[in-house]
Amino acid sequence: MSVERKEVGPRMSQIVIHGDTVYLAGTVAHANAGKSVSEQTKEILATIDRHLAQAGTDKSKLLQATIWLSDIRTVDEFNKVWDAWAVAGQTPARACIEALLQGPEKKIEIQVTAAR
Repeated sequence: MSVERKEVGPRMSQIVIHGDTVYLAGTVAHANAGKSVSEQTKEILATIDRHLAQAGTDKSKLLQATIWLSDIRTVDEFNKVWDAWAVAGQTPARACIEALLQGPEKKIEIQVTAAR
């Protein structure tokens, strides 16, 4: 099977496709860095939607999601945005973890894997 990469940079690819599996790199907010978890999450999920579309799939085919929060006490704020975005009955296996991120302005990072 071939491997296809999109949005390739010197350190990583944003999208990697192997067969019918799509792997996205961890995504953080840029325009909304330093803003609330809700605002950062909305930006990140919009980026994920765009990357999935580039790979020929969508959020209804998510297999797995890992969410890193800089403060686990913000999980309820995150979940409100996630629950409004996720497709009912098609939610992925998911882990939500507290972690130090790339700087204090980054409050959340999300990585997903999807089928095509």
